[in-house]
Amino acid sequence: MLKEFKEFAFKGNLVDMAVGIIIGGAFATVVKSLVSDVFMPPLGQVLGKVDFTKMKYVLQEGVAEVKNAAGEVTTAAVPEVAVNYGAFITELISFLMLALVVFIVIKKVLGAMQKKEEEAPAEPPKQEVLLEEIRDLLKKS
Repeated sequence: MLKEFKEFAFKGNLVDMAVGIIIGGAFATVVKSLVSDVFMPPLGQVLGKVDFTKMKYVLQEGVAEVKNAAGEVTTAAVPEVAVNYGAFITELISFLMLALVVFIVIKKVLGAMQKKEEEAPAEPPKQEVLLEEIRDLLKKS
């Protein structure tokens, strides 16, 4: 069973897939940073100095801890409840950019694979080769 697992785990396709997943995860991080740190600030400036990280719809205001004169807490802190649609817009743009890049890469890889298939001459079937040999022998006699 251990031998079968080794064969499975170290097959070329499995290792290639693992490398692809790791590189894909790292690439997604880079694209996310590119969108949130490079594209969104200028886009916010163009749209009227909008900060997408602060765009939200508040459902319930947060309350800070309130203390009385004796220093006792009278009201506990309540966190703000909000729909952060600005963060969602940033993530959506990030996803669309990542999807576009993956689409382009896959299209290029498939295009290269098709060119290799076209370049390789197809071998004729064995029957055809055998018939050609018989024809050539008949011509000689």
